[in-house]
Amino acid sequence: MNVTKHKGLALLLLAVSQLIMALDYTIIFVALPSLGEALGFSANNLQWVVSAYSLVFGGFLLTGGRLSDLLGRRKMFIIAMALFGLGSLLGGLATSQIMLIIARGLQGLGGALLAPSTLSLIMSNFNEGTERNRAMGIWAAMGGVGLSLGLLLGGVLTSYIGWESTFFVNVPITIIVIILAPIVLVESKVDSGKRHFDAAGTISVTAGMILIVYYLIQSPVKGWGSIETLTFGLIGAVLLLLFVVIENRTKDPLIPFRLFRNRNLTGAALMAALFSASFGTLYYFLTLYTQGVLHFSAIQSGLSFLPLTISAFFGAKLINKMLAMAGVAGTLAIGMGLGGIGFLLLSQLSATGNAWGMIPGTIIIGIGQALVFTTMFIAGSTGIDPEEQGVGSAMISTGQQIGGAVGLAVIMAIISASLGSEATLESMAATDLNQAIHTAFVIAASITALAIFTALVALKQKRVSNIETKIPAPH
Repeated sequence: MNVTKHKGLALLLLAVSQLIMALDYTIIFVALPSLGEALGFSANNLQWVVSAYSLVFGGFLLTGGRLSDLLGRRKMFIIAMALFGLGSLLGGLATSQIMLIIARGLQGLGGALLAPSTLSLIMSNFNEGTERNRAMGIWAAMGGVGLSLGLLLGGVLTSYIGWESTFFVNVPITIIVIILAPIVLVESKVDSGKRHFDAAGTISVTAGMILIVYYLIQSPVKGWGSIETLTFGLIGAVLLLLFVVIENRTKDPLIPFRLFRNRNLTGAALMAALFSASFGTLYYFLTLYTQGVLHFSAIQSGLSFLPLTISAFFGAKLINKMLAMAGVAGTLAIGMGLGGIGFLLLSQLSATGNAWGMIPGTIIIGIGQALVFTTMFIAGSTGIDPEEQGVGSAMISTGQQIGGAVGLAVIMAIISASLGSEATLESMAATDLNQAIHTAFVIAASITALAIFTALVALKQKRVSNIETKIPAPH
């Protein structure tokens, strides 16, 4: 197998792509109040700045995975970076609500095409064994670091430059990556004789996923019994059932169902869903705590996430040792356990407290986050045929996306039921909001307990030394 001769630069490009995808997910949280005021968003419409990205990202992930397998991972990587950069440029230049929402959708499309191709490129550009494990560890760790760094950077940029800079910051990075990618990354794709695209399956699963994600995002806002959300949810479910029928009858399915028999892949996708349902909600509720309860400014809120960012970075350095000692399932269980402890500590935060009280919980969560995020991708990449690396990666990312939407929706529903109130979190008094946030963190801790059980039961591989990953040969 031909691998890249520019390993350092190749790893840098792939790590940066992972960093900006994760960073972009959270950087917008801190900028929301400023951009909402500047463009005249109502409280209800402001959520679409976040939802537009999530809808498109979640809807096109599986399509992006298959396209990267068929057309080439490097080619899709470059196209995805271009779309992401264009969306970022339009977002920074936005002068209207609709322009900003379209820009966020473009960013989501770029992210959906980018996520599957980056992991596949690691598989094809680095030799199996220690070299590839190290590359994958750094790549995945950048996802964890990016999530927390986004809030820190968002606070600084919004406070000192303006909300537009949270979009513009991506543009020069994407340009540099696009220029260097053809030079330092080796291409890999399915043999041309196997090029068949499942159009019917693609349309049904993309539309179905978008409607399901819409249902999960909007139901906590409009009510689970809302005719609108129920209608979209039912149509989405019907389309996904149609997708199953289509896939069973087509010669070259978008998702070969035999992949679901790969215990590592299905286990990793399930772990990704549970990870996002627990760890992924941290940023939303901790931002509510710092800004809604403690009344921090944007930059103060961002700086309060610094311990999480630092601990996630150092947690990534522990991965190889943890995998050697505890194996894949053990490392996932330990990481989830650390997350659960951290969430329980955060559930004790006081409404009259300060940023110092957040430090123990966020440090522990940061380490756990780095361990889980990296290891679930290592687990899921094993035993996948060369021509299906992209769609396999997309399945894990889809689990992560759906898990985040379901987790937040479930937590919000439980909070609403416990409070017995129609009030939104943003409109609550500080003490009531703090109690709601406590409830959210306890639920997140409960999800990590379920994830520990899942890691130990669902994953076949117990030791990292037993993992053998099939790598696509570059063409």
